[in-house]
Amino acid sequence: MSDKKVPVGYLSSDQPDLFFEDNGVGRLKKEVWESSDAQIDAILADYGVPSPVEWAKPGSYIQTTTRWQVEENRKKNDIVFIPVGCTELHGQHLPSAADTLYVSAIVEGVRRFTAKRGAPVNLALPPLNYGAHPYHHLGMPGTVIVREHVVREMMIDVMLGLWNDGFRKQLIVNNHGQLWVLESAIQEFQKRYQLPGIFRVIDWHRGVREFFRPVERGGKMDTNFVHADESETSLSLLLHPEMVDMNYAVDTEGKAYLPEGHFDKSVDPYGRPSRWSEGEGHFAIEIAATPEGVVGKAKSGTAEKGKRPMAAILKYLTLWHDDVLEAFPAGTVPPVEEVTLRTEKEMEPYLREPLSKGWKPVYGIPRIGQGTEV
Repeated sequence: MSDKKVPVGYLSSDQPDLFFEDNGVGRLKKEVWESSDAQIDAILADYGVPSPVEWAKPGSYIQTTTRWQVEENRKKNDIVFIPVGCTELHGQHLPSAADTLYVSAIVEGVRRFTAKRGAPVNLALPPLNYGAHPYHHLGMPGTVIVREHVVREMMIDVMLGLWNDGFRKQLIVNNHGQLWVLESAIQEFQKRYQLPGIFRVIDWHRGVREFFRPVERGGKMDTNFVHADESETSLSLLLHPEMVDMNYAVDTEGKAYLPEGHFDKSVDPYGRPSRWSEGEGHFAIEIAATPEGVVGKAKSGTAEKGKRPMAAILKYLTLWHDDVLEAFPAGTVPPVEEVTLRTEKEMEPYLREPLSKGWKPVYGIPRIGQGTEV
């Protein structure tokens, strides 16, 4: 540790503006930050990254696993990761499924790692190959925009179906600019049904934002993360290089009308007053300013630059997974009367093993919430 003054409860790094909390998450991030390139390669190898996406691989997702094995797996590990992406123009050099491919590769890596320990995390096939979008994406060819209430209701239905099947610890892993819709889905789900469990969404890029820092702030990138740019091109070159054609990569720059400082970049690297999603009209829409579908310096992307953020998110998701199972082992949930307005007695039949004696499907539970259905 350096001699510089560090806030109480934080660990210093080699950067004057970067500190890591002195807890499990902060120590993990600091370890990855300080790892050598060889150590990063070893982490990725532990998770089998890169590997081809496993959407159709037997035993990889709940939907591609025989039913008896799903049930056996769940008795050891009842956490489910739900990767979500979109269909969106990512320039001429990348596929429009890029977001879905990245997030699938991440959760599959965690599944492979946990499987080696004997209790693999469960994965649900991406329910959002088409996602919600911010207004400024409107009109872009190759970008398919689904209305927000449709996405929200889709995710609520997916969550309910998985809960009914015994997967009551759910992590939605997001890889697209639709975070506010997914946050809303979780809040509406709980207001509507009031079920015990752990429900979370993580915008994975933000979760490990330190590892997308540009060189001048101690990182490996030349530029800040925006869209289909250096960062995302690097991820593509690492995870699915056969779907990348760098001959068509371009560098672009968006058009803003206000001085820098009010709105942050894609992963909130500066802690500015507003996230990029908290406004419209202060910059030109995509089809007017960057019709190429790239916002940033795609030509600067390399597979090497994608390794460290990938290692960081794999390690972090594993830590979260392990912390959840330590707090609530498979088959248990947070105390019913502390996390819902329901009683333990009322919930008892719904919390039994599906199809066991006395079990009731959650679809018949009396509604007490204030949520609304569209």
